[in-house]
Amino acid sequence: MLIRPSACLSVAMTTPYLSLFLLLVFLSSSCLLYLNLQSESFSLSVPLPPPSCGLGQSWAVRLSFSSSQEDGLLVDLDVVADKVAEQVGLENRGQIGQLEGHYLLCASKPRLGATAWADKWAHSGDLLAAHPHVLWHSKDIVLSRSKRAMTFNDPRYPNQWHLHNKQRKGMDINVTGLWERNITGTGVTVVVVDDGVEHTLQDIQPNYSPEGSYDLNSNDPDPMPHPDAHSDNHHGTRCAGEIAAVPNNSFCAVGVAYGSKVAGIRVLDGPLTDSMEAVAFNKHYQVNDVYSCSWGPDDDGHTVDGPHPLGKAALQHGVIAGRRGFGSIFVVASGNGRQYNDNCNYDGYANSIYTITIGAVDEEGQMPFYAEECASMLAVTFSSGSKELRSIVTSDWSMQQGTGCTDGHTGTSAAAPLAAGMVALMLQVRPCLTWRDVQHIIIFTATKYDNSTDWRANGAGFHHSHKHGFGLLNAWRMVNAAKVWDSVPFLLSYQSPVLKGDVTILTYPDILTRTWNVTTQDLSQSGMQTLEHVSVTMTIIHPCRGNVEITLVCPSGMTSLIGARRALDRDTSGYQEWTFSTVRCWGEKALGEYKLLIVDHKTPTPKMCAATGTLTQWKLTLYGSSLTYRQVKERQRLVEEAMSGRYLDSNFSLPCPPGLDVPPETLTPFSSNNLKFLLLLGCFAFFWSLYYTLEVGLAHLDLQELLCWRRGRGSGARPRTHRLRRRERDRGPDWVSVEDGDEEEGEEEQQQEDRDSGIVLDFEAKAPAATAERAAT
Repeated sequence: MLIRPSACLSVAMTTPYLSLFLLLVFLSSSCLLYLNLQSESFSLSVPLPPPSCGLGQSWAVRLSFSSSQEDGLLVDLDVVADKVAEQVGLENRGQIGQLEGHYLLCASKPRLGATAWADKWAHSGDLLAAHPHVLWHSKDIVLSRSKRAMTFNDPRYPNQWHLHNKQRKGMDINVTGLWERNITGTGVTVVVVDDGVEHTLQDIQPNYSPEGSYDLNSNDPDPMPHPDAHSDNHHGTRCAGEIAAVPNNSFCAVGVAYGSKVAGIRVLDGPLTDSMEAVAFNKHYQVNDVYSCSWGPDDDGHTVDGPHPLGKAALQHGVIAGRRGFGSIFVVASGNGRQYNDNCNYDGYANSIYTITIGAVDEEGQMPFYAEECASMLAVTFSSGSKELRSIVTSDWSMQQGTGCTDGHTGTSAAAPLAAGMVALMLQVRPCLTWRDVQHIIIFTATKYDNSTDWRANGAGFHHSHKHGFGLLNAWRMVNAAKVWDSVPFLLSYQSPVLKGDVTILTYPDILTRTWNVTTQDLSQSGMQTLEHVSVTMTIIHPCRGNVEITLVCPSGMTSLIGARRALDRDTSGYQEWTFSTVRCWGEKALGEYKLLIVDHKTPTPKMCAATGTLTQWKLTLYGSSLTYRQVKERQRLVEEAMSGRYLDSNFSLPCPPGLDVPPETLTPFSSNNLKFLLLLGCFAFFWSLYYTLEVGLAHLDLQELLCWRRGRGSGARPRTHRLRRRERDRGPDWVSVEDGDEEEGEEEQQQEDRDSGIVLDFEAKAPAATAERAAT
């Protein structure tokens, strides 16, 4: 067998390295063994916590330091403790924590009878009291301590699972920790825009804000609901109770922001016009901070509607000028039309960039049968579910057999007020949050759950679902993030030109694709870096618009179903400059190519739906800010660091700008209804005064004399003044009239006048009889 020289050389070279390797292994093992022994000896030198004794079987003692030295030598207190324990018949269990000189002495296991052992135990206390080395001793007793949990005497509070869910841990809004820190919405006013608020209710009256309230249906300042035939006007009162129901009044329930004020704007109990809606969105917008709107267009699966021009302008004006320039917060419900395949992208209120669209989940965190989904949904919170699951407990009106309390508040109508209340908690710790800050914080803090749904992470790392938005609202996370939140830069926008041209919409599986590339030059003028809302405004002609499906793809590849199919929508008008929006690209870079995908899912019936549709025009609008992608990621890190609550527990506070100097709202002292009432009151006063004047004036007239004078005018009879003058001539100059004489003479003259009148009347009565007698003779 031949060995190559190279192989021999390799073996020769590896031999010394092998020896060195073995030497290193030996040395490292020896070091590890030495360190282990040192750690054991160190652990033995550290006093271990004394093992606990049985209940009521231990004494805590403090030994004298001065007596611990003998002949100038330091005596170990542990030895002294052992001697003391032995002398009094106890066992030394060691030093108590880090308290030098304090030891725990326990009773040894009883070897005697129970009575003898009890006598010995009692005798130990006497021995400790008399022992020269014991400065202080105390028998250990069981202390009564309770956790600092929030408790209320409101009878329905235990049933408010959305506030504290004991049956399903984690399935609540996580708010009690904030209440314990006195974060209850103090200083914030939430207005419920609805069918009225029964503000005299015991659960609402202490927190009611008349300054922020109004009745647009009756045009007066009182938003009290009016009873109706169907007993439906309790909706606003229930929403108000969810937000600010007063605690510890032994009545009904507790509101999520029970320290806040709640106002009411009554606008849904009658015909609603665009102008009324505009007034409602800006009513008392320097008093009201958050507008809770649990209503919208019909959830019937074929309606496409939203705010009209005045309502749109009012929403925009509210976020610009409301709250001293920080912007009114508009919270809207996503809708309850899922059973009709409805989608909140066809709801202009939920589609608006100025609103916070809130959906619903049930107690199990699942999407209920009624809750709509859409690409513009920001987040979800709790509400009712199937019959087996619990609904929302809240205040209720007391009219028409109402009890003032209900456990049956349901739908996304119950979810939106909870979100509004959580926003109020945020505004307490940081009042200068802008309307966009609130949207950002919700997105940064919402929690992803229910992995069975269509979650997808976008280019900025945010998870979004058409069903649940960015996730479940968590009050604790929202408020902690608000505490450290620095306001985002100004809102920036970019709008593409209107892209016209009649293009036929292709039938599935073919897809009509339109693209628009946003370049660096396009964004240079505004300085936009990252996205918030993305909107597409389009006009489509189609005989059955419910067959059309529209998808938007952002440059990162994130897709948004902005126009879902609706089987019940057979409208032939198509979409006339309707704006679809999405929040699924939030935080992504604005630069790049955007794709619009449109497909027609034709149906054989009705026949008109077989015809093709046309895309007439469309335009792309981007909303965002100058925040860079790196700054977005840095904010995500900062928010997660704040979740421990350390900023809430400290005096940490970011400076707040003062806001705009908005002139006070000019209030009309009298509404039209008040003026009508005053007019009626004035008319009543006038006619009453006229009646009283006539009554007083006529009371001084002698009706018999007036009647006599009127009858005597035709037969030569003279009035009273003429007769007075005749009698004055007959009686001579010494006669005095009633006007000049004293009271007695006046009375006599009056009696004489009455007799004269009686003679005249008697003569007139007898005259016909005398004439008839003369004629007979």
